[in-house]
Amino acid sequence: MSTSSAPARRVGLSRTARGTVVPSAARRTRSRLLRSDPVVDWVITLAVALLALFLRLWNIGFPKAFLFDETYYAKDAWSLVHNGYVTNYVAGANNEILAGHVTGLFQKTPEMIVHPNVGRWLIGAGETLFGMDPTGWRIPSAVVGSLMVLVMVRLGRRVTGSMLLGAVAGLLMCFDGLQLVLSRLALLDIFVAFFTLCAVSCLVADRDWGRARLARLVPEGTRVAPGSWGPRLWWRPWRLAAGVLWGLALGSKWDAIFPLAAFGLLVWAWDAGARRSFGVRAAVVKAAVLDATPAALYLVLLPLVVYIACWTSWMVHASVYEASLSHTQYGPYWGDYIKQPAHGFFAKAGKALRDLLHYHHDVWSFHTTGLLHAHHVYQSKPEGWLILNRPVGVDAQLDIHPGEQGCTAAPGSTCLRQVLLIGTPALWWFGTIAFVWSGICWIGRRDWRYGVVTVGVLVTWLPWLRWDDRPIFSYYAMMIEPFLVLGATLLLGEMLGPATATVRRRQVGAVAAGAVFLAVLLNFAWFWPIYTDGLLTTQQWLERIWFKRWI
Repeated sequence: MSTSSAPARRVGLSRTARGTVVPSAARRTRSRLLRSDPVVDWVITLAVALLALFLRLWNIGFPKAFLFDETYYAKDAWSLVHNGYVTNYVAGANNEILAGHVTGLFQKTPEMIVHPNVGRWLIGAGETLFGMDPTGWRIPSAVVGSLMVLVMVRLGRRVTGSMLLGAVAGLLMCFDGLQLVLSRLALLDIFVAFFTLCAVSCLVADRDWGRARLARLVPEGTRVAPGSWGPRLWWRPWRLAAGVLWGLALGSKWDAIFPLAAFGLLVWAWDAGARRSFGVRAAVVKAAVLDATPAALYLVLLPLVVYIACWTSWMVHASVYEASLSHTQYGPYWGDYIKQPAHGFFAKAGKALRDLLHYHHDVWSFHTTGLLHAHHVYQSKPEGWLILNRPVGVDAQLDIHPGEQGCTAAPGSTCLRQVLLIGTPALWWFGTIAFVWSGICWIGRRDWRYGVVTVGVLVTWLPWLRWDDRPIFSYYAMMIEPFLVLGATLLLGEMLGPATATVRRRQVGAVAAGAVFLAVLLNFAWFWPIYTDGLLTTQQWLERIWFKRWI
């Protein structure tokens, strides 16, 4: 097998059909951001992230109630932190907690949970630091949602080569209603979306890192010798980080398995393309050996290890689950374990892993068959998620009469408050157009950046079609949103035009792109009251509910 020791051969630069010289592979791998000022870039990044944090923390403890599935995750997180596993709780626990009482509410019997625990640990950290109240259990989501905006800025900057467009990407996410509301609730979806975005960002950074490394190992102006496999690049720090993040994403919700698999294949394609650009023949096969095989350690084995580690506290208390659940739904799987207790660390560890495997079997059964005949008023079909077909009503306070809470409705009318889980329509509708455009550009131009958008949207959206016969909700589309934002940013960059365009072209492009961004900002401001439980008259509320399916 030829390796990096194989002699390189010097070649002349090829030319396009117009006769212009094509830059060498080494020059093409150089970052487009070398001329940027990192200090200024980070000041802008932090400014956008701090704006997002302010919007997400503003009055975050209101309303003082358990909103939607907070009734599960907030209490689960508290018992997880204090017991090491999720326990059942007494009737009336919600009212007691909101009254400031937390003692004597949680039992010792375990509760069957149907999602992993990373999100609960984070929520529990907020409750430990800030108190067992709405502020405490929502702050972790606000912090993670703001960090998600920060990562979006950096990803947009890297992909476009422009700090301006990177800031636009972050601001678009900052002004998305779905991301805002989920950042103000103690639900799990903001956590899995955050870790997935971070993992994808690391893989994009690894693409740049790997190509730059190849450029240093292959002298500029040369290509590897015929039959060579090219240099080995087995140490990939960005892939190491991505593997940890994929494990945390899976440890938040299983949804992350689809983008993990898809981007693992995309990484292989990127590696093959990089080797081909330096003259490696049969690059797909050779990349499978030199790149994809070690990548499996980073992107398959490491996430699996991290995922299992996320269940450590559960495995430590596996005997509690055995004692409580072995004679119910777990009887066919766990009965023998109780009759044959394990002795010693390794025997107990092996038994705990087997218990965890059986537990996953039943969780899978719950998700695939346990909800077949269930129904929820806010469930929706994933076919319409991109166009916001059916939002989720998280909270509603109706019949607020004039004079109450500052209501200024006319006599005979009333006011109301609502929290509606819905994206900013101008952003999602433009992002859907950008998604279609991205698919065209990925296929027609073979531009890898649009591949990130296309693959990202498809693998976080289409798998849900398989389970559209049971209650699923439009806020699951939080996983889709970062890729729509990235696609919208790329399309805005196209509208703005290249730096080499004429002044007139740039002016027209700036007006058009600015109009889209302004529409998103104004749309977000208009919907702000129904994102944050603002007080509205019935007429003002109807002006924001554009379709009957939004009620």
